[in-house]
Formats: sequence, C-alpha cells, structure tokens
Amino acid sequence: MAIDDRADLKDFLLVRLQFNRDAVLWKIDGVDEHDLRRPLTPSGLNLLGVVKHLAAVEFGYFGDTFGRPPEIPTPWLEGEWSDNADMWATADESVDDIVGLYRGAWAHAQKTFDASDLATPGLVPWWPADRRDVTLGKIIVHMLGETARHAGQMDILRESLDGAAGLYATNDNMAHSEASALRDYVAKLQEVADSVRGPR
Repeated sequence: MAIDDRADLKDFLLVRLQFNRDAVLWKIDGVDEHDLRRPLTPSGLNLLGVVKHLAAVEFGYFGDTFGRPPEIPTPWLEGEWSDNADMWATADESVDDIVGLYRGAWAHAQKTFDASDLATPGLVPWWPADRRDVTLGKIIVHMLGETARHAGQMDILRESLDGAAGLYATNDNMAHSEASALRDYVAKLQEVADSVRGPR
C-alpha cells in the first residue's frame, strides 16, 4: 500500500493493528483451557490473561481517551481488584467470554476510528500530566507496540506448550520447515553458546 496522505497512513496502521490482533487470537487457538489459564512464567504471565489485558487496554486507549468509555462492566478497574486484575481470567470468565471481550473492544475501537482522523485529539487520564494530550495517530502507534509486544510474549508461551510457532496458521515464517534442519540449527546455536561460556 502506498502511503500518500494521512488517510492512507491511518488505513495502513489499522491493517497492521488488525494483523497483530489476529495473531494474538491464533496463539490461543487449539490450546486446552488449563494451559490457557495457568501461569507460564515466574511473574504469572498466562495466555488467556494477555488477551484479557489487550481487551482492557483497547477499551481504555480507543475509548476513554477519546471520550467514549465502554458501556460494559470493567471490574478490573475497581478498587477491590489487584493491579494485575486484567492479566488473568477468573473461574467465572470462560474462554469465549474473554475472546468476546477482545472482539468487543475491536468493535468499540472501530467507532472511534470511523469518527476520527489521525490528528483527532484525546487525553489519556492515567498518563503523567505532561504527556496526557495525544492524538489518535499517537495512540494507534502506541497500541501497535503494545499488541506486538504481547503477541511476541504469546509466541514464546505457545511454543513452550506445544511447539506451535510463527506468524499465523498458514504462514509460520520460520526459516527451517524441516524438523531435522531445525534440530541442527538449535544444536549449532548451543554449540556456539557453549564455546563462549566463561569458567564457572
């Protein structure tokens, strides 16, 4: 896509955002519910929680920031919840609930996109006062980074569970498609790492 003006740039950014959103949902496709929910890092990172977090931040950045708070309950913002309340799904929240929440955030964001251009002003109330005044363009770029970062975390979590890796279902974008070539590659990396390891 040629980017000739702001309208083209907006469309381009939104296409990239949707690409990352779709990758996030692909990372949970086919994973059993226990593995979706359980903590997979020492800090408690879990696949379903990342999806819930991304839904929450989209509602905030594309909703509240532009005077359009979501018309749904947001219990992760309420005082009795911990600071990490949007990073895990409760036992009462099904996988379908969380996926629906994320897709609902997309639909909510789309209304902001339809009514705005990249220069449309907004205000992020939870940012420091000297940085709160933003534009839609800045927030789309912010969410591109946020979504890509978390999709990358999910890449690693998913690969550690069942070996599924890559961009999306029909294109893994991996250099080594053959299992033997991949094993040789990993062995080579280990050999190089071992050769530079200092004394213990």
